[in-house]
Amino acid sequence: MHVLQNVAPANLNRDDTGSPKSAMFGGFRRARVSSQSQKRAVREAFPGHLPVDNLAVRTKKLLSKLVEKLAAHGKAEEDAKVAAKAVLEGVGLGIKNDSTEYLLFIGNEEVDRIADLILEYWDELQELGRQSSSEEGKAKKKAAKAKVPDALKKALESVFDGGRAIDLALFGRMLADRPEWNVDAAAQVAHAISTHKVDREFDFYTAVDDLSPKDETGAGMMGDVEFYSATLYRYANVNLEKLAENLQGDRELVLRGLRAFLQSFVDTLPSGKQNTFAAHNPPDFVVVTVREGGPRNLANAFAKPVWRGREGLVASSVAALDEYMGKINRAYGGTKSSAHFLNLSTAKPSRAGREHPSLTDLLDAVMKDVEELVEVT
Repeated sequence: MHVLQNVAPANLNRDDTGSPKSAMFGGFRRARVSSQSQKRAVREAFPGHLPVDNLAVRTKKLLSKLVEKLAAHGKAEEDAKVAAKAVLEGVGLGIKNDSTEYLLFIGNEEVDRIADLILEYWDELQELGRQSSSEEGKAKKKAAKAKVPDALKKALESVFDGGRAIDLALFGRMLADRPEWNVDAAAQVAHAISTHKVDREFDFYTAVDDLSPKDETGAGMMGDVEFYSATLYRYANVNLEKLAENLQGDRELVLRGLRAFLQSFVDTLPSGKQNTFAAHNPPDFVVVTVREGGPRNLANAFAKPVWRGREGLVASSVAALDEYMGKINRAYGGTKSSAHFLNLSTAKPSRAGREHPSLTDLLDAVMKDVEELVEVT
């Protein structure tokens, strides 16, 4: 998926100093929006397209989530905490101050299955929790893992399979001390960059104290906010075979997940400073290709910064992308593929595939090609 999106003055994604993120590309400074911030925005849009059972949460508060689910089954909160803590420590997830040692990306279905196992082994876990309460630190973690009944340990190991969570299947999971629970991401999202060089600008602001005496002049506070305006090139790809593998071969989930990702990627941007800038600007150009073979990032269409020309930056960017796409297809063609695009600019692309009047029509055509070209098993 290739997206050209012209953004009005904004600070969508800032660094630790509050400045908009940027990067050198082609020898020039470009506006940049990080991969992580785009993926976060996509994930936040998923509940509008997908059932919560097929989504995941990223949290250190798994213990609290399990206690909540156990309490819904009539278990006392303190007993539920003892049992849940015993289970998590029993599989090597240390708990400190009621939080896991690091953020876990875990499917809601996985959480439900852990809660079910806790209920099944309730009495054993209560005893285990009491035994381990006197241990400390690493010794406690090691002892808890050793004391978990083998049958429960085996059942727990099988729970961490991604839980058919679409966002987890797309974006993956990495646990350094439990690599067997890792999930390789099916989707890749590039850092968005501007198609042209950018100069940062500053908005100097003042705030007035409403209750200050009328004869008192001056501002209650003052400062500045850095921003830029840019035409962004955004790129993402999805490995459909990997997505099917991560979703345990569920064809319907794969197709629903793919469409939700494509829709959400177009619809969303990171929310940084949006109350200040309100840069809610939909894309002007969207291209989606369905192809057999490796992915192709077309950012090099903009290695030489685009100049606005008579038609402006957006049309010039569309023309540059279309031209480069043609070059790449001629040089490295040969794979079975189709392409579809939506164009709101004044440019007239001739190499981007079949044009559609709306995003809905484009996605309908893409999903039809996905079903025809790729067999999901």
